[in-house]
Amino acid sequence: MKGTKQFRRWLTLLLWIVILAAIIAAPFVLPVFRLNLLGRYLSLAIVALGVDLIWGYTGLLSLGQGIFFALGGYCAAMYLQLNSASELPNGIPEFFGLYGVKNLPFFWEPFNSPLFTTIAIWLLPGVVAAMLGFLVFRNRIKGVYFSILTQAALLVFFNFFNGQQKLINGTNGLKTDVTQLFGQMVGSPSMQRCFFWLTALLVILAWLFSRWIVRDRFGHVLVGIRDDEPRLRFTGYNPTLFKTIIFAIAGGLAGISGALYTVQSGIVSPQFMTVPFSIEMVIWVAVGGRGTLLGAIIGAVFINYAKSLVSEALPASWMFIQGGLFILVVTALPEGVLGWLQSEGPRNLLSRLGIARPISTYPSLEIDGKKEINL
Repeated sequence: MKGTKQFRRWLTLLLWIVILAAIIAAPFVLPVFRLNLLGRYLSLAIVALGVDLIWGYTGLLSLGQGIFFALGGYCAAMYLQLNSASELPNGIPEFFGLYGVKNLPFFWEPFNSPLFTTIAIWLLPGVVAAMLGFLVFRNRIKGVYFSILTQAALLVFFNFFNGQQKLINGTNGLKTDVTQLFGQMVGSPSMQRCFFWLTALLVILAWLFSRWIVRDRFGHVLVGIRDDEPRLRFTGYNPTLFKTIIFAIAGGLAGISGALYTVQSGIVSPQFMTVPFSIEMVIWVAVGGRGTLLGAIIGAVFINYAKSLVSEALPASWMFIQGGLFILVVTALPEGVLGWLQSEGPRNLLSRLGIARPISTYPSLEIDGKKEINL
């Protein structure tokens, strides 16, 4: 046991060294286009951390994280739109003129403030997640019913945002690449490099924050909810409170991720709230390693980068590859790639494939199906 823990620590340290080295070298090696892609995928790693907190540690499979991801993106885009519209004659974003809107809607007003926007990016998704979570958890809805309910909420938000043409440009979304920030165009190479460094820093901080949560007593309660919620409730804990808090934290992380992704992709739209996108978030965590945190980061970055490379060469093949990868993880590597490396990996894989592994302590006790031991 002690040797296994030490191996995990060294493996985590080695992976972080590789990740940090790649982040530092990337701006000097990759062209602007590839660097921008890496920045996007690093931002997606933050929402993956939130999924790992609620699914890997708490056992809550949410299929609606796209709600909070999109809310963070809209907060950032609204500020950038207003910041750039200050130079226009009417002082409001141009798309309002397409629908005959002459006065800025009231809920846009607070986003003139950069401080309010910075807080709203994580607080607004966190509050919405807390409200949704409390309504669900107080009724002790869990398991597949929780997953279905979060997906239903995702569809409600998608249809609502998709139809608000006059307020948030509806299905067209809000563009950010041509907006201004600190006197520079957001989509310019220099600004995109700054966003890359900011994203890399926030990924590390998000991992440290998540690690701090799960290593404390709070994290032990989350695992208790995942493994045996009735027993935890019997000991005097209130699972509803803990699930609501962790769901709100995951929502806040998703909001930060959405804001960073928006300024690097150049647009936010209701497409962030589509069902396939939220399901992909779960796949990243499952492949990287559920309940490992670092595996969520690795899964989000590498799967999305692989998707980009494969789609460029074989545009129609990625869905088949992703489906096959998920089937492989579910059947042979349920602990994910990082979890597989941290455990007995190859030995367990051989067992799942039907190849019996030898008993090192008492090899004479092995039964191969042909011999029978009489005691």
